[in-house]
Amino acid sequence: MPRDTSAGAGSGPTREEKIKTTLDEILEKLPEAFNMVELMGKVEPADRTPYVVVAFQECERMNTLTNELRSSLKTLDLGLKGELTITAAMEALGNSLFLDQVPESWAAKAYPSMAGLTIWYVDLLLRIKELENWTADFQLPAAVWLGGFFNPQSFLTAIMQAMARKNEWPLDKMCLQCDVTKKNKEDFSSSPREGAYIHSLYMEGARWDTQTSLIAEGILKDLTPTVPVIFIKAITVDKQETRNIYACPVYKTKTRGPTFVWTFNLKTKEKPAKWTMGGVAILLQV
Repeated sequence: MPRDTSAGAGSGPTREEKIKTTLDEILEKLPEAFNMVELMGKVEPADRTPYVVVAFQECERMNTLTNELRSSLKTLDLGLKGELTITAAMEALGNSLFLDQVPESWAAKAYPSMAGLTIWYVDLLLRIKELENWTADFQLPAAVWLGGFFNPQSFLTAIMQAMARKNEWPLDKMCLQCDVTKKNKEDFSSSPREGAYIHSLYMEGARWDTQTSLIAEGILKDLTPTVPVIFIKAITVDKQETRNIYACPVYKTKTRGPTFVWTFNLKTKEKPAKWTMGGVAILLQV
């Protein structure tokens, strides 16, 4: 494991010490896994709305990820103490911790991210906190952090499913309507009666002008300006506005491609082709 454990006079911590410090910090801050039996017992099967189902799925996926973190770090810890033989997997994990990279075995069970390990872990803890708050009473948060989900599509689909159930509409005849508000998430104290407010979205290639409530030219140096909270609700396809609309793709990260989530119809005065040519998109994380 250690490349050079001889700490010479005046040299900093050894490679092994650095790995051990990072490992301890991660384990110390890692919350317990969600107790799925307890969570499911909180909601009667008849009361399980599409949103509650999404919450369950997200908690299960989070457990898979945090269990991987916990078991792999504990194994590595035993290796560092000399109680286990260091394997190639433990070596790779140690390398990642040393270089501040997200280990491949973790990334495989996580969501797409371009962050280094330190920022990635802070983000992970925020996601867990969000799920803890939501599952405390299963009331939809006043404004939902869409980028905090493993599967944002499932949440957007749940908005349509909830509306379809309520009005007995066929799901395939529905779509989402996106109204960009002029507010930030702090301005909301309760969720809407139908649909959801979503926050922490970023625009690449252009910006959202709150004065005109339209897409506008980007400002130099502000590469990914934030978008105000968007109110998303389900409507039937025949009520969809199609004029002066840019079908803006939504991606999880700047990688785009495989991280595609949905298309949000946003108002524009310019021809939509202008924004298409400019590659304008909404990102869930930057």
